Amino acid sequence: MTIALERRLAEELGCQQRQVAAAVALLDEGATVPFIARYRKEVTGGLDDTQLRLLAERLVYLRELEERRTVVLASIEEQGKLTPELASAIAGADSKQRLEDLYLPFKQKRRTKAQIAREAGLEPLADALIKDPTLVPEDAAAAYLNAEAGFADAKAALDGARQIVMERLAEDAELLGALRERLADKGVVRSSVVAGKEVEGAKFRDYFDYSEALGEIPSHRALALFRGRNEGVLQLVLLPEAEAPVSESSEGSARSASSPGELRMLGLIAAHAGVRDSLGSTARAADRWLAETVRWAWRIKIQPHLELELMGALRERAEEEAIRVFANNLKDLLLAAPAGPRVTMGLDPGIRTGVKVAVVDSTGKLVDTATVYPHEPRRDVEGSLATLAALAKKHRVELIAIGNGTASRETDRLAGELIRRLPELHMSSIVVSEAGASVYSASEFAAREFPELDVSLRGAVSIARRLQDPLAELVKIDPKSIGVGQYQHDVSQTKLARTLNAVVEDGVNAVGVDVNTASVPLLARVSGLNATLAANIVAHRDAHGAFRSRRHLADVPRLGDKTFEQAAGFLRINDGDEPLDASAVHPEAYPLVARILAEVKKGVRELIGDTRLLRSLTPERFADERFGVPTVKDILGELEKPGRDPRPEFKTASFRDGVEQIADLTPGMILEGVVTNVANFGAFVDIGVHQDGLVHISALSKTFVKDPRSIVKAGDVVKVKVLEVDRARKRIALTMRLDDQPGAAGGDARGSSRTDSRPPPRSDARTAPRKDGRAPAEAPHAGGAMAAAFARLKN
Repeated sequence: MTIALERRLAEELGCQQRQVAAAVALLDEGATVPFIARYRKEVTGGLDDTQLRLLAERLVYLRELEERRTVVLASIEEQGKLTPELASAIAGADSKQRLEDLYLPFKQKRRTKAQIAREAGLEPLADALIKDPTLVPEDAAAAYLNAEAGFADAKAALDGARQIVMERLAEDAELLGALRERLADKGVVRSSVVAGKEVEGAKFRDYFDYSEALGEIPSHRALALFRGRNEGVLQLVLLPEAEAPVSESSEGSARSASSPGELRMLGLIAAHAGVRDSLGSTARAADRWLAETVRWAWRIKIQPHLELELMGALRERAEEEAIRVFANNLKDLLLAAPAGPRVTMGLDPGIRTGVKVAVVDSTGKLVDTATVYPHEPRRDVEGSLATLAALAKKHRVELIAIGNGTASRETDRLAGELIRRLPELHMSSIVVSEAGASVYSASEFAAREFPELDVSLRGAVSIARRLQDPLAELVKIDPKSIGVGQYQHDVSQTKLARTLNAVVEDGVNAVGVDVNTASVPLLARVSGLNATLAANIVAHRDAHGAFRSRRHLADVPRLGDKTFEQAAGFLRINDGDEPLDASAVHPEAYPLVARILAEVKKGVRELIGDTRLLRSLTPERFADERFGVPTVKDILGELEKPGRDPRPEFKTASFRDGVEQIADLTPGMILEGVVTNVANFGAFVDIGVHQDGLVHISALSKTFVKDPRSIVKAGDVVKVKVLEVDRARKRIALTMRLDDQPGAAGGDARGSSRTDSRPPPRSDARTAPRKDGRAPAEAPHAGGAMAAAFARLKN
């Protein structure tokens, strides 16, 4: 890695160059981000996992840029056109786009009209007209006619010369950079409906006549526009400025039907090319021809190129933001509070097909199943209660997990009656998200785990386990199927998968994994491991019994020293031969712990948990060349609370009795609910009526909110007030500002949370996420009142 690359990465990360060099060296050696962040703090100077993820991503980009730079320099040099000035410009190109702009005039391409004109000897004509606009174009062209090449008259020769000038302008890196910068700053995206698609594309009607500044379009709205275009409903165009076209100018055809914004762009091109921006009485003989050439260059070559590029950049930014939102929601869901090792009954609600029941023991092992029919059409409530009671007594059930799908509130009421009838069991019931449960049920892993079990019953198992440990269960499901994103099917699936997999990896390693109980999917997410090694660990565990020590992992086939180094610290062995194996202390640091024990003259079991003694120790006293103060501090912390779980304490929302469907809601009600999804425009909250309500970003707090996740995250238990209920269209407007008054959402409810001063565009539509995880066709603008937002919700 070059010094310049290290320096640039250090500037982007806000750290020192030596930290970057050390981190890159570790990554190149095959170390994982979780391992580096946790166990190589001294080497990297304490770079965290977020910084390391960004470093790894940018490292790939910058290395690709360097490789491309080498190719470009070699190509131009081979053509004999590499000047010192060009070489310097290429060396200083700080982005792939700038590099390609510089390379554009030298890139090998198919034979163009300009190239044909050059071959016919018309380049001197183009040069002459630019250098001396007093020349009469037709007279000057007479000296360059070439009938054999297809330029038999003055008009053809002038057209050929124009093609040469147009290509020069379209390949001028400095000009392209200036025009690109102006378009990015002033450009406006306008959408209109394709003729005849008004009915078919009704879900996009708010975009039938819509415009917004390119730099201000939020992610969800940009992706809605691109979806509308992809479905053949919308036409999109990038305008230079937010101005309507003007009528034909008196200054001639060069400016006919040009908007003021386009005229300004033409002026920039003309000034760069040295063309006079006047066609009045002072015009010289060639000025009109040159002005027309500038207009053609803009409309035919430059504008389409820049529009494609900038709209592509808009899509890329929108995708990155949508992926970021999904990743953040996924992280919150994975790291939600676990109920812990408690016997749990999972209920997968259903009406005609019945409620599927699965009981798992404290380790998540399936011990019993059943199907009951308390709802329509059978309404066998007493029979269902008898079956559930028998299962609860037999297995000493402590928790009841109820999927939040169809009939969840009715099933929750059934569970409440069961709890009332069996007070001696001290059971609790919790409604949990069943997103992705059906995906797990039909997965290859579920089929191998429960080959004889009906698919619907596997879903009940998943629901029970995700209450015990959301992380351990959700890793079995493709992250994209969990459905906590916006427009997840409209973004790059490769980028989405890479980002979500990194989130899962970081989450798993932050919590740690019990090697003696973990599933193959969970083990596969541990630093250094993969699906094959995870399967080998489970197979060894099944054949030889539980691991008694981390060192016995060396007996697992294909688990070598390098893998052990990467994985050992994240694998826990509880009740094993070595107490430290239950902690996040890495085996490589066990000698350091031995020195601490010798100092305090205690055994490891005596020292563990002795908070007073551990906090009295000075980390600097035990630091050495290999283990610095950060590592010593981590070790002392682990000894104080071995294997501590970074996840929050388990708590649940209590849905109000009697509020089970939208018809039960009235404005002004204050309810408790669970945040199910967080988007850029607000948070969706399950309040127990089968339809999530929306707390718009303007109603999350009394103060300005830029990012909803700064206030709430998926899984949070919150109190909300009902502002508005649209029963016919199943829309619920909520607020977390409990002093807001129903009916004020159109005005005062916005309060100081107003996100901008512009009126909302016609595209201000909001939609709750669908159960399959797909985003709606349209999503909200942050501006506009909450009542107006819900008035335009699209299901």
